Amino acid sequence: MSFRWSEAKRRRGEQQQSGRPQATDRCSTEQVVEEAEAARSTRAGSRATSPRESVGNTFVPLASSHSSLKRQKAATSSREYFLGCNSKYLTVPQNMPSLHSRRISGSLEAPSCVGTNCSSIINNYLDGTERESMDSMSGMHFRDSNRKVDYVLVYHYRKLLTQHQPGAGSQGPMHRAASMTIASSGETKKGCLKLQRDNGQHAPQEAQVIELDPLDTLEEEKRQQREEYECNLVAAGLEIEKDVENKSQGLNFVRIHATWQVLSREAELLKIKMPTKKMYKIKEEGGILKKLNEIWCKLSEPLQPQVPQEDTKMKSLSYPFSREKIYLYNIRDKDTFFDNATRSRIVYEILKRTSTKTRNSMGISTLIANNVYDAAYPLHDGEYEYQNDGMNERKLLYREWARYGVFYKFQPIDLIRKYFGEKIGLYFAWLGLYTEFLIPSSVVGIIVFLYGCITIESDIPSKEMCDQHNTFTMCPLCDKFCDYWNLSSACSTARASHLFDNPATVFFSIFMALWATMFLEQWKRLQMRLSYFWDLTGLDEEEEHPRPEYETKLLQKKLKKKNMKTENMNKDEEDKLTCNDRMPGYAANFGLILFMITLTFSAVFGVIVYRITTSAALSFSTNETTRSNVRVTVTATAVIINLVVILILDEIYGAVAKWLTEIEVPKTEKTFEERLILKAFLLKFVNSYAPIFYVAFFKGRFVGRPGHYVYVFEGYRMEECAPGGCLMELCIQLSIIMLGKQLIQNNLFEIGIPKLKKLIRKMKDEGTEPKKMDTRQPKDPQQWYLDYTLEPFTGLTPEYMEMIIQFGFVTLFVASFPLAPLFALLNNIIEVRLDAKKFVTELRRPDTVRAKDIGIWYNILSGIGKLSVIINAFVIAVTSDFIPRLMYQYAYSQNGSMHGFINHTLSYFNVSHLKAGTQPENSPFAQDILFCRFKDYREPPWSQNQYEFSKQYWAVLSARLAFVILFQNLVMFLSILVDWMIPDIPKDISEQIKKEKSVLVDFFLKEEHEKLKLVESFITHDKRKHKSGAKDQRIRAASFSQFNQSQKGSIASFSSQHTEV
Repeated sequence: MSFRWSEAKRRRGEQQQSGRPQATDRCSTEQVVEEAEAARSTRAGSRATSPRESVGNTFVPLASSHSSLKRQKAATSSREYFLGCNSKYLTVPQNMPSLHSRRISGSLEAPSCVGTNCSSIINNYLDGTERESMDSMSGMHFRDSNRKVDYVLVYHYRKLLTQHQPGAGSQGPMHRAASMTIASSGETKKGCLKLQRDNGQHAPQEAQVIELDPLDTLEEEKRQQREEYECNLVAAGLEIEKDVENKSQGLNFVRIHATWQVLSREAELLKIKMPTKKMYKIKEEGGILKKLNEIWCKLSEPLQPQVPQEDTKMKSLSYPFSREKIYLYNIRDKDTFFDNATRSRIVYEILKRTSTKTRNSMGISTLIANNVYDAAYPLHDGEYEYQNDGMNERKLLYREWARYGVFYKFQPIDLIRKYFGEKIGLYFAWLGLYTEFLIPSSVVGIIVFLYGCITIESDIPSKEMCDQHNTFTMCPLCDKFCDYWNLSSACSTARASHLFDNPATVFFSIFMALWATMFLEQWKRLQMRLSYFWDLTGLDEEEEHPRPEYETKLLQKKLKKKNMKTENMNKDEEDKLTCNDRMPGYAANFGLILFMITLTFSAVFGVIVYRITTSAALSFSTNETTRSNVRVTVTATAVIINLVVILILDEIYGAVAKWLTEIEVPKTEKTFEERLILKAFLLKFVNSYAPIFYVAFFKGRFVGRPGHYVYVFEGYRMEECAPGGCLMELCIQLSIIMLGKQLIQNNLFEIGIPKLKKLIRKMKDEGTEPKKMDTRQPKDPQQWYLDYTLEPFTGLTPEYMEMIIQFGFVTLFVASFPLAPLFALLNNIIEVRLDAKKFVTELRRPDTVRAKDIGIWYNILSGIGKLSVIINAFVIAVTSDFIPRLMYQYAYSQNGSMHGFINHTLSYFNVSHLKAGTQPENSPFAQDILFCRFKDYREPPWSQNQYEFSKQYWAVLSARLAFVILFQNLVMFLSILVDWMIPDIPKDISEQIKKEKSVLVDFFLKEEHEKLKLVESFITHDKRKHKSGAKDQRIRAASFSQFNQSQKGSIASFSSQHTEV
């Protein structure tokens, strides 16, 4: 039975091979011309007796079983020879089931490449008769509906402008003329031949040489690169399917499928961990923790997403895939053993390392950069909206994660990781933990704010400032046009400052510093837990392939050295780019980054000049309302200008950082990403926080004093802080910039820009497509086309960056704005679903990348957390009035209360000491005022050291510096204590990792022991068989000897008898 089956299979293979055109090693113009002439004459004689079947305009013989096929063998040999030389793809008609099924079913072996030639690659196109079957396709498989589309390459094609255009009575683009046109760019090259089919009724014509214009030359070059690259992919074991190019120009998709042999081979090379047959029990926590966990699970059940949950009590033992140990793995179905994400990852690795000799293109990235291909991406798992289709992972993610209506639910992290890969899964896990940690900090911030609201009526300094009986006549705010004013007019500013400048803000600053430490520690624990359940614990750093740009630069270096014929070059220096090679890039980086930082400071200085000049201009106004609201108007407009400048420079700095990283030519993608992150973060950090740093630490520090002010541009005084201090203005600046960036940059830009790019790409594609309708196209577009219309995935750097900048707003200046965590929480609730919707519905499916941590972002977070301690210490000590109030209450107050604090902080100035031309003009109080007050610690005019810094100034300054040192060391000590108390690896995970190692060893020992027992049983069986065989042989020998003796006796007796007879 088995013999008959194998013989039948062999015969079918021979029949399939007989119908396939064979690749040839060389293809000259003369041979093609001679064989084309022979084919033409043969076809002319046998056309009447050779039935053919027409598909569109392409004539293909019927199945090999036809009776006249043998007579056509000589006639078609030259045509097949030409197709094997010059047409790298075989056009398979769709209405020939016998031939089509054999080509598509995968029964043919993967073609191999010889030189630049390649045997036929599957190339299916659709005709009108199969439109209905195409409409019913899922768009996820090849035409056989069995093999998955694991990856898609997309390119635009354009037929040669110099090619004969179809017209009245002329042949269409799919015809192959009897005459042959040799298209060349000046010289006849192999592979440049273009043959058009004829209907056989035209007379033979001479071959003609046509000069290609530059566009045709470029298009022909791209076509050759694509053919060579796809040929090399087939040689690597991949299977390819593509549509015929039946238009003058258009879009074409190359579908790629990875067979089991390729998947298993690459999984072993990449050391991908796969589940084995062994399952072991996960240790559960006991006692009160178990009960609390059960209670929490019941309470949070409405918040859980309705997705398939993995078993939390049992875990499958994973081990790097090995074909030699394939019996260890739980392989139920080879088609589903590797999930879609793993399959696409394997194919992408092959695409990255497959090169072409043309232009020395190295990998798919170089080909996309050279516009040979437009895009390369894995497919999404079908549609996400339609209800009539079956459920898939993409639809499940959309329903339970990527909608604003499920904002209250937890994220299905395991499903995210399964669909998008570990790197994206870790990002959303980090974002989810960060959002959860914002809840307690928001609650504490609200409490601090409410404390300020409650105690505002009992705040003695605010009461003294608002008391109309305390006539504190203040010095003019500007020269000539500003009059003396009463401090009680700034009552509202003082009361608002108390909302954020109160003793509770100190506690909140300490709390936020510890909060940042606890967040980072908890993230390390969660990261370790995810690494265990995602089988990332033993993940080694994969050896990355060099970037195509690096390889190109290295090749240019080798060619340059080869042309220079230098013999003193070290071999190690030839194989890599040295610092000398990168020195121009480093110099450009240093100079341009310095220029960008200077540009940021210049923008801040420009806004300062705007504030000063606008304040002076509004002070000249004759309108009383305008003059009274100068400070509010200038502050609000300046902050808006700052926000617009920050948004514009952010976009510029992102592009500049990428360009600077590219000219450095990093070797690997990981190095490229880290350097890009550092540059972008440095530029955006300076851009976002420079205006805030100015208000917090520099504004009002270099004003001077009445009679001796500091001027800018010879006439404009440096701006001062408000009477209530600069903390309120810092709060306004921080809140507007933070909320503006979150609303405009993080939300509107993320929603609007992808939609705008999608619209532009759609209009561009519609412009390149022909206007006439193609009746062979399916009613519903296929999945690969739907995914092509989506926005390409450009990495997680923008997502991380906006969250890191927000983390800085929450931690660095939280002493001035306790409500910052609350606004960050509200933004992140929307941000999680916005990012989820973007990944599921608006972006092409990213390539899965395995990662065991968030990389350099953790170091940046840790650095921001440590910097926040220092900055908040200076904000409390320098910007707020916390230290002056504390010093007054315990050092200068007579009764230990805050009564008299305002008077203590104001110095006297003799108005007669004002410079000529700076006195207020037309002031009704000029004759009655002898002294005016200004906020500073200086000696009075009747002192010997008039207007010099007083003892109180030095005492307060010493207390401020002491507070900074004490606060910093105390918080750092508490942070280290929290870090020490919370282990990086949870205890249960640590035990489970040890248990997994022991289970793995036992599992392998058991398998090896069973193998050894099996081998021993075979050996024992062979020995027994050998012994029994030897015994039987001795018995047979003995019986044979007895038989011989009996035979001899019988012969002797017979002979004697015969003699006697």
